[in-house]
Amino acid sequence: MNDVVIIGGGPAGLFCALQAAGEERRVIVLEKKPLPGRKLLVSGSGQCNITHDGEISGFFARYSEHGAFLRPALMNFTNRDLIAFFAARGLGMTAEPGGKVFPATRRSADVLAVLLSECAARGVEVRCGEAVRGVERDGGVFLIRTEKSTLRAGVLVLATGGASYPATGSTGDGYAFARALGQPVTEVAPALTPIFVEDYPFADLAGIAFQNLALSVYRDRKRVSRNTGDLLLTHTGLSGPGILDLSRAVRPGDVLRVAFLPGANREAVRKRVVDAVAAGGSRQVKTVLCALPLPERFVRRLLDLAGVSGETTCARLPKTARNALVAYLAEFPFTVARLGGWNEAMATRGGVALDGINQKTMASKTVPNLYCIGEVLDIDGDTGGYNLQAAFSTAALAARHIARPSI
Repeated sequence: MNDVVIIGGGPAGLFCALQAAGEERRVIVLEKKPLPGRKLLVSGSGQCNITHDGEISGFFARYSEHGAFLRPALMNFTNRDLIAFFAARGLGMTAEPGGKVFPATRRSADVLAVLLSECAARGVEVRCGEAVRGVERDGGVFLIRTEKSTLRAGVLVLATGGASYPATGSTGDGYAFARALGQPVTEVAPALTPIFVEDYPFADLAGIAFQNLALSVYRDRKRVSRNTGDLLLTHTGLSGPGILDLSRAVRPGDVLRVAFLPGANREAVRKRVVDAVAAGGSRQVKTVLCALPLPERFVRRLLDLAGVSGETTCARLPKTARNALVAYLAEFPFTVARLGGWNEAMATRGGVALDGINQKTMASKTVPNLYCIGEVLDIDGDTGGYNLQAAFSTAALAARHIARPSI
C-alpha cells in the first residue's frame, strides 16, 4: 500500500510531496496533465511572482477574513523560508520596489525545475497523464481510482488547485473529491478578475492606468467594501491590481465608485478639484485638470461627459458643469455588468470549507488522514504573490504533520 498519494502536481502538491517524503514513506503525486505545474508556468506572465516582501505579519490582512485561519501555516513556513529554500538550491529571488518577489531569472520554469529536482532526489514518484476519476474510503485507507489503476493510500492530500485557468488543469476536480469523502465545500466563483461595466464610456481609452486610487463597492446604496490600489482602463471595463483584489467582494449589479486622484478619498478629491478650478481664472479647465495630474485623453472624455468645451476657462465654467466634473473625479460610478470568468480569473473564491480543516495541520476534522492544501481551500489572497505563498505554506504545514513519527 502506498503511504501517501497527492492529487495535483502544482506547487502545493509538489512541495508537500518533497517535504513529506522519507525513507520509509512512499509518496506518489498524480497529475492529470502530461506535464506538472502548468498553472505555475503561466503565473506572473511566466515570470512567477512567487511571494511578497516584508514581514509575514503583514500577510494576514491580505486574505480577507481568512487570514486568521492561515496564521499557523504562514508562521510555520514564511516568505523568508520560501526564499531561502530556493536560494539554497541555486535559484535566487529578487524583490521589486512594490514588494513583489520573483526568481532572479524571471522564469517560472526555473521554479518548477527546482521542485521537480527535489522530488526526484527524495524519491517522490510523479505520475503525469493519470487523471483521478474518483476517491473513497475503504476501512482505514483511501481508494484512488485513476484512468490506469486503483491506488490504496493511508494518507490522501487534495492539492488540485481551484477552477481558474481550466486549460492548465485547474477544473475544480478537488471539490468533487472532497464532497465524495464527506468534506464540506463552499460555493465557488472566479476571483481576482477584471470587472466588465455597463454603458462603459472609456472603451477607447484602454491602456490608461492610475495608481493608488480609492475604490468603493456599493450594493443597494450601501457600501459593502473598499480598497486602495492601481486601476487600469480596458476596452470593456476595469482591471489592474486594485480592481482584481476588490473583485472578490463585487457582484453583478453593484456600483463601483472610483476617486480618480491618487492617494485621496472622495472628500479630498472634491476639495482639490473645487480649489483648483476656483483658482484657475482665465486658464482652460482642461489645463487645470491635467495639472492635478490627470491624463489628457481622460480629461477630454470627462469634459465631453459633462458637456464642457475643451476651450472653456475656469472663470466661465457653469456651476452645474463644475459639479458634474467634481462628482466624476471624486466618485465616478461604474455599474458592474459581470465579472471575468474562469479563463480570466487569477484565483478561485470558495472551496473546501475552512471550518472543516484543522488550521494547525491542514488535516480534515472528520476524515482521518485527509489533507487539503493550496487553492482547493476556501482561501483567496490579494495579487502580489500572496496566493502562491499560501500554497507553499499550507503544503509545508501538511507535510510536517504527515511526516511526524506517529504516521
